[in-house]
Amino acid sequence: MNFEHVLAHHLIDHKLFHFMVGPVDMGLSPLIVSMWLAGLLLTAFTAFAARSQTSAGRLTRGMVEPVILFLRDDNLKPLFGDHTDHFLPYFLTLFAFLLGLNLFGLVPFTAGTTSNIAIPAAMAVTTLFMIFAVGIKEQGLVSYFKHLAPSGIPWPVLIILFPIELIGIFAKCFSLCIRLFANMIAGHVVSLSFLFLIFVFAKMSHFVGAAAAPGAVGLALFAYLLDVLVAFLQAYIFMILTAVFVSMSVHPH
Repeated sequence: MNFEHVLAHHLIDHKLFHFMVGPVDMGLSPLIVSMWLAGLLLTAFTAFAARSQTSAGRLTRGMVEPVILFLRDDNLKPLFGDHTDHFLPYFLTLFAFLLGLNLFGLVPFTAGTTSNIAIPAAMAVTTLFMIFAVGIKEQGLVSYFKHLAPSGIPWPVLIILFPIELIGIFAKCFSLCIRLFANMIAGHVVSLSFLFLIFVFAKMSHFVGAAAAPGAVGLALFAYLLDVLVAFLQAYIFMILTAVFVSMSVHPH
C-alpha cells in the first residue's frame, strides 16, 4: 500500500462528477457532500435537543445547554458586553459547524473537510470579512481605519505603522487557517503512520508484521481518541479567537 496515495485520497478534494457552467466546474466533491451531511446532522441534532419532549430529548438538551451558557457567559459576554446577544447566534453556529466538520472527518470513509486547506481558508476569509464589516458598521468607515493606528503619533511614523496594523489583521486570520488545518491534518497523518507500520514490518516478514499489528492498531486508536479531543479544542479555539478579533473592532479601545 502507498501511504501518500491513501492520505491524498482521504484529504485532497476531487470531483465526484463534472458539471460545467461556462469555465466553472459546479460538480459535487466529497468535501461539499461532507459539509452538507454535517450541516444536516447538526440541524437535526439541535432541533431535537431544542424541541423534543422525550427523555432522550431532555437529556440531550441538558448536555447542550451548559455548553451554550459557558460560551455565552464565560467567553462572549466579557468580550462583547451589551452586544453579546447580537453576536451569540453567529458564534454558536461557528462553533457547532466547525465541531461537526471536525468530528465528521473522523468517521471512516468520509472526507476530512477541515484537514483540507480550502475549508479553513474559507472560514478564515469569513472571519476577515466579519472583522472589517463589524468594525465599519460600529465605528464608521473613516473612524474604523483611523483607529487601526494610535492617535497623536507623527505622520512619518503613522505611514509606516498603519500598513503594519493592516497586515496584522490579515496575519491573524491566516494564523486561524493554518492552526485549524495543521492540527486536524496532523491527526490523520499520525493515525495512518501507525497503521502503515504493519505493512512496513510485513515487508520484512509476515510474522513480524502480524506481531507488530496489535501495537500499531493500539497506537492508532490512541491517536484517534486524541483527534476527538483536538476536534473539540480546535473548534473552540477558532471560535474564541474569532470572537476576540471581532470584539477588537467593536471596542477599538
